[in-house]
Amino acid sequence: MNIVERFLNYTKYDTQSAEDSQTVPSTPKQLVFAEYLKKELESEGFDDVEMDEMGYIYATLKANTRKDIPTIGFISHYDTSPDASGKDIKARVVEGYDGGDIELSPGIISSPKKFPELLNHVGEDLIVTDGTTLLGADDKAGIAEIIQAMCYLRDHDEIKHGDIRVGFNPDEEIGMGAHHFDVEKFGCQWAYTIDGGDLGDLEYENFNAAGAKVFIKGVSVHTGYAKGKMINANRLACEFNNMIPETDIPETTEGYEGFYHLLGIESRTEEARLSYIIRDHDREKFADRKAFFEDCARTMNAKYGEGTVRVELRDQYFNMKEKIDPNMHVIDIVLQAMQESGVAPKVEPIRGGTDGAQLSFRGLPCPNIFAGGVNFHGPYEFVSIQVMQKAVDVIVKICELTAAYND
Repeated sequence: MNIVERFLNYTKYDTQSAEDSQTVPSTPKQLVFAEYLKKELESEGFDDVEMDEMGYIYATLKANTRKDIPTIGFISHYDTSPDASGKDIKARVVEGYDGGDIELSPGIISSPKKFPELLNHVGEDLIVTDGTTLLGADDKAGIAEIIQAMCYLRDHDEIKHGDIRVGFNPDEEIGMGAHHFDVEKFGCQWAYTIDGGDLGDLEYENFNAAGAKVFIKGVSVHTGYAKGKMINANRLACEFNNMIPETDIPETTEGYEGFYHLLGIESRTEEARLSYIIRDHDREKFADRKAFFEDCARTMNAKYGEGTVRVELRDQYFNMKEKIDPNMHVIDIVLQAMQESGVAPKVEPIRGGTDGAQLSFRGLPCPNIFAGGVNFHGPYEFVSIQVMQKAVDVIVKICELTAAYND
């Protein structure tokens, strides 16, 4: 099976995760795909293939040379973002992209005027959607690349490698993917998530991340008699959000600049709930951002009465850089692998996070490598077939270089 067929098969499965679910995985439909993936690994001849009741999948490509080589791993997630539908994805290949507009469906145009990233892929073959769903390259492209690379190594015994573990998990898009990942069972000295963006991306710095829920308790009174009595939670929700500086939102920040992002509001006169994510690369600034939310609540409670506004904060993950810095050989191997594969590395901080961030803090150094997808989480998402193949080449080369690694 070639990588295009493999990836297109994966896009047929709706694996969207759900933010407010209390189950693991957050949606049962993810298990349907997990079962398919487990069977595929078995049919490809992998060893130690297993899937737990939560949909975490593990498998091994056994070493074909001496046994003292470090065991390394490659990890990707199979859920897709709650931000856009992943149901009935209609993926197709645009062969030899010419640099112009792509009509995804009548009236739905992917244009380099709006998405200049397209111009980096002129002459390549692009997999696109019909403009009504996301594509799911985040991160089914990563899964396809990992499996394709392992199959290549299986079929080319002249390339020496140690034991290689692969792991696939649900719920990364809602920040829960690594929570139940069994690091001890995985048994690797280090690993890589194949979950980055375009060609050459290599990331080992990411945001510190928290989720915030703001609960507002209003008082509903007939509008004809509301003076001095009503507390309109709808208006207070707006007031709370207006306390956030416009300089500190995703639309106005870049690079190492942190932000607050309003995910959604559920509101009526009597009560309201606002959902946010809070992000910053710097740990001290991250702590200050969380404290700011609590200060906003105190300010509003002083104005409207104690207990009117309540904030719940939950840390999601931290910046993996502090765990990667003492293990820079993990990065050096990737840089050499990219160089030998004809890929120019782009080492940049992630304005987001990966499962590797959480795994790094659980003792498994785990930087992030490109999977090739562009414009994630929306209907204009695309992936280049040539970039996917380059990702396969880099994974193969990492395994080869690790076999020659001298601690």
